[in-house]
Amino acid sequence: MRSDIKQYLVVTGNYWAFTLTDGALRMLIVLHFYQLGYSPLAIASLFLFYEFFGIVTNLTGGWLGARLGLNKTMNIGLFLQIIALSMLLVPADMLTVLWIMVAQAISGIAKDLNKMSAKSAIKLLLPDEAQGALYKWVAVLTGSKNALKGVGFFLGGLLLALLGFQGAMAVMAATLLLVWILSLLLLKKDLGKKSFKPKFTELLSKSASLNWLSAARFCLFASRDVWFVIALPIYLASSAGWSQSAVGAFLACWVIGYGIVQALTPALTHSSKKAPPAAGTALHWALVLAALPWLIGLAMLFSGEPLWALLLGLLLYGAVFAINSSLHSYLIVASANRDGVSLDVGFYYMANAAGRLVGTLLSGWAFQAYGLVACLWISGLLLLGAVACTWALRRCQTSAQVTG
Repeated sequence: MRSDIKQYLVVTGNYWAFTLTDGALRMLIVLHFYQLGYSPLAIASLFLFYEFFGIVTNLTGGWLGARLGLNKTMNIGLFLQIIALSMLLVPADMLTVLWIMVAQAISGIAKDLNKMSAKSAIKLLLPDEAQGALYKWVAVLTGSKNALKGVGFFLGGLLLALLGFQGAMAVMAATLLLVWILSLLLLKKDLGKKSFKPKFTELLSKSASLNWLSAARFCLFASRDVWFVIALPIYLASSAGWSQSAVGAFLACWVIGYGIVQALTPALTHSSKKAPPAAGTALHWALVLAALPWLIGLAMLFSGEPLWALLLGLLLYGAVFAINSSLHSYLIVASANRDGVSLDVGFYYMANAAGRLVGTLLSGWAFQAYGLVACLWISGLLLLGAVACTWALRRCQTSAQVTG
């Protein structure tokens, strides 16, 4: 087997293992603390540090990856996740809000170090002219990760029911420790290390295209998390009366399907090795997605069957959102500078983390104050922002082609 394929498999396996624990941890915290009587806004606050430190990590993590190598940043991310899981093994009376927020902060740092490293590494395993293959590799990595995140949601609900909160944490920490040891042994040294030491001032992007793409990513993920992260699982558990395991199983199936669509995006967008997608393709799919939250909200208000309107709308939304996300993931990896790729990818995923932070906070507040439909209206407004940013990105690409 070629060395680049071996490294791709190591990176992907590492990312998969981390993603399972990340998805399970999120579901465990939402369901466990809803059980304990926490309000939606209070549950959202538990993720505040998780998302905030994701913003910081993507900026500084890209710089560290360029200086130290992506193998080191990926393994540091795994180790930090083990620490975060271990912190939650304490007795129940010690699980204060502040303690959980600190553990979530460490988990947020871990997640974004791992993701930034994995996405950046793929750029280095293929030559610059292999854009069609790069699109497929990025789609497979992104799609499989999200499918496994869905499995993680189901795993979280299952482990909570079978082992309790602390038991679930112990199993996940022990499993991830084994993966970390294997990663230390197998991952190539100095992968992604820049040919010269980048200055800290290089953290911020100086590319207009990358800035517009990052702004579109911010709006895209804020629009998703404003109704999906907090509002949806609590709505299903409270208004719809679903059990914990049913909520976990449904969200797991949704995210698995979402990941499968992401992996199939190159075929669904009819892209070829000679004609990989550009900003125009992303704009087309952003316009389709922008209409869906409004339609789902109207259907919930006027159909007489709000739950069925939500579930059917959610399936369509998931498929279209998956295509948008996969296109974005390819565009950033393709446009990133090969020497010090993690700097550009880190900046982009900083915008992703900022969008998730804003979406999570809005989800808890809007659902508690106005309900799920209000979360859908806010999602639609944010998607209009994503459309505007993607349109500006297409103009930048067109101008670059004309001047080039």
